[in-house]
Amino acid sequence: MVARLSASDASFYQLENTSTPMYVGTLSILRKPRAGLSYETLLATVEQRLPQIPRYRQKVREVTWGLGRPVWIDDADFDITYHVRRSALPSPGSDAQLHDLVARLGSRPLDKSRPLWEMYLVEGLTKNRVAIYTRSHQALVNGMTALEIGHVIADRTQKPPTFGEDIWIPAREPGTASLVLGAIGDWVSRPRQQAQAVQSVLAGVVTNSGELAEAGRRVLDIARTVARGTAPSSPLNTTVSRNRRFTVASGKLEDYRHLRARYDCDVNDVVLAVIGGALRNWLLSRGEPVKPTSVVRAMAPMSVYTDDLDPTAGPGQAISEVAPFLVDLPVGEGNAVVRLSQIAHATESHSTAASLVDARTIVTLSGFAPPTLHAMGIRVASSFSARQFNLLITNVPGAQAQMYVAGTKLLETYAVPPLLSNQVLAIGVTSYHGMLYFGINADREAMSDVDEFPTLLQESLDELLDAAG
Repeated sequence: MVARLSASDASFYQLENTSTPMYVGTLSILRKPRAGLSYETLLATVEQRLPQIPRYRQKVREVTWGLGRPVWIDDADFDITYHVRRSALPSPGSDAQLHDLVARLGSRPLDKSRPLWEMYLVEGLTKNRVAIYTRSHQALVNGMTALEIGHVIADRTQKPPTFGEDIWIPAREPGTASLVLGAIGDWVSRPRQQAQAVQSVLAGVVTNSGELAEAGRRVLDIARTVARGTAPSSPLNTTVSRNRRFTVASGKLEDYRHLRARYDCDVNDVVLAVIGGALRNWLLSRGEPVKPTSVVRAMAPMSVYTDDLDPTAGPGQAISEVAPFLVDLPVGEGNAVVRLSQIAHATESHSTAASLVDARTIVTLSGFAPPTLHAMGIRVASSFSARQFNLLITNVPGAQAQMYVAGTKLLETYAVPPLLSNQVLAIGVTSYHGMLYFGINADREAMSDVDEFPTLLQESLDELLDAAG
């Protein structure tokens, strides 16, 4: 089956370079069962779920002379063992060694001659654990018709559901002449397609004034985002190398909920305030000038509802929209409570705040949404110039019940967000089963001290908890 990449998918495909590969990554930590989690079991689990994500068996084929956007075609030579791999940590199998492995793997662009994803089963981890690290290209995951693979391999029960036999026969690969003719045909018919799109929009305006008002608010949000202009100067913005550092942090969700209730704000506000406090102390530790008015501007996309969200429609309908949101983190403010108040005021004034998706909604939906939600947030951020913000922060809700992968308990889950152009730090936050998990991806040269960040996050949280009493 041949399908042309959408304009946004094509831009992600062409946007990356060797220093900034465009993928969304997830690191999952699982409790190793008594019988172990075999490579063959994981392989079978992934293979069973591929019908839910057909694009994972397709590759991108470019059109001669760039006459049209590239197309998705079935990979006639699809080999699942190429994409699902196994690795083992040397003794002692520490978390630090695992993070180094993730950083090395995340530094490499995906192979564009094959379907744009890969998964690693990492064995040898201490404390009777195993890890699964996945990477999917940003062009591959749009959140609605195409989900991230981590979304569909997780189950709510230890016994995986049964699936029917999957008989997949790849379509014949089109020839060069066929692709060229298809591109010319699209080019000729484009005016008609544009007219039909305009007609469809006008029909929607006439029949649904509520949707019109909501669309107007979204357009206004985007206009405000663009109007913010260039982000302030920061050591977070410099040339990105080809090498990465990765580390993680975690915290009890109850602590963040306590602060939410104490200061009448949202958990997302508390997360941003904690990150803001950590950034403040990181800047001070480097001897950077921090004035009372200093800010670090973050792109923190928001996952939001629409009225027609249907929880019974399956995992592809998990989220209706991810909206852009630029927030200035007041790193110059020395009082943690004032920092939180300023951030809460900024998010409260955002039009999507009333329709934010929370964990109570996600837990009712099929699959495990966070990997897809992080991908959608990254897509939103990448649609704006990286000069408009200093760093990317994706914060998404996950199920608050125990999840399983291939019958194995999912203990922890960390996003591994990509670095954008001239941005040396990206943070992905996931709530899951009573905890918040921070995945912290950084440039190896520009942020050699990123391993200090988990401690700085904890100190920032403690500062707020102490003030709350």
